[in-house]
Formats: sequence, structure tokens, C-alpha cells
Amino acid sequence: MTDTPVEKLSFEEAMKALEDVVGKLEAGEVSLDDSIKLYERGAALKKHCEARLKAAEEKIAAIQQNEDGEAVGLTPVTGQ
Repeated sequence: MTDTPVEKLSFEEAMKALEDVVGKLEAGEVSLDDSIKLYERGAALKKHCEARLKAAEEKIAAIQQNEDGEAVGLTPVTGQ
């Protein structure tokens, strides 16, 4: 298990770390205490990935297109 803070990971790094966590938990070869730590890290990684995806979706939704479908600017995204 890496000590890199979750919030410092890119989306791709967080997804890989989440896959590693799931693999270790599924293998069942870790102690109960380590399983709990892995589960907690996995939950944090999942939350981080969801937030990164949501931010990307909002950016994509904010792109304005002209009649030819070309990106011409951005619409500010307001919080909900």
C-alpha cells in the first residue's frame, strides 16, 4: 500500500491504486487490520475518482460549440 495522499493522485493513478486495493481484498491474504486500512483507502480513492470524473464532465458540458460543432468557448459552470 502506498503512502501517497489520495488527493495528490491523478485520476489514472487513483484508478490503478483502487484496482490494487480491490485485488488485495479479493485475495483475502491480508490481516483484518490491514483489510480495514485497505477498505478505507479504497473508499477514499473511489471518492477521489468520482470527484475527478464529475469535474471533467462539468468541463465538457461547459464547452460551447458553433453550428459546425467546433469548440468556440466555455460557459461558466455554476455550482448546484
